[in-house]
Amino acid sequence: MDPFIEACIEANEEIAAALEKGFDASWYEKTEIGAGGDVSSRLDLFAESVFFKYLSSFGQIESEESGLMGEGETKIIIDPVDGSSNALSLFPYYGTSVAKVSADGILDAAVVCNLANHDIFLKSGNGDVLQGKLFSSGFDLRSVSSSPEIGLFEKAYAHPALVAALDAQSLKFRAPGAVALSLAYAHTVKYVLFVGPFRIYDLAAGLALCEGFEVIVEQDYVIVSTEKSIVEKIEELIKECREE
Repeated sequence: MDPFIEACIEANEEIAAALEKGFDASWYEKTEIGAGGDVSSRLDLFAESVFFKYLSSFGQIESEESGLMGEGETKIIIDPVDGSSNALSLFPYYGTSVAKVSADGILDAAVVCNLANHDIFLKSGNGDVLQGKLFSSGFDLRSVSSSPEIGLFEKAYAHPALVAALDAQSLKFRAPGAVALSLAYAHTVKYVLFVGPFRIYDLAAGLALCEGFEVIVEQDYVIVSTEKSIVEKIEELIKECREE
């Protein structure tokens, strides 16, 4: 296995093992506004420190919390805890995301992990997306759901008109609150939708796992589905809501 992917797995296993011992009271403390614009918790900073330990030898790290760290021509983009508000609320939908970008701008590795249930998704180079479990050596090709009934709509709470429009079209959804993780599960749902300003930490690894799907990325929305008709319909609804 690619040494970088192995290092990502080891970092996730260390973080997951620490979480399973119980949430340290200090992790709930808020610190300063991070590089991504959100207030960092000490949980975020703990996970960031673990990733730095395992990944800094591979290149410069760009983290949602501390910005640029270390040196190297290769850039490693991380969200140390994707869905940290979920984690600190003990809602079991939170994880991590890591993307490695070569010096010539090619994204050549991506890893997204669900720390709550230990699902981990990885892609190296031009290879297929593999799925496995932390603390287990086996990985299989990710399979696409044949008849999904729901989508995932991140930031749904901020877009009531679009929520109503999706409901009118019977496009059911859930809004779990972790963008990279939702993109990693795009193969199991009808669609993944994110509306609003986004940052590289939110999308780099997750979108790399969606290669081969129907994807629309605009300045302030992202739509992913295995069905072209679904992404076209949702984009039409977005435009209609903005015209009203």
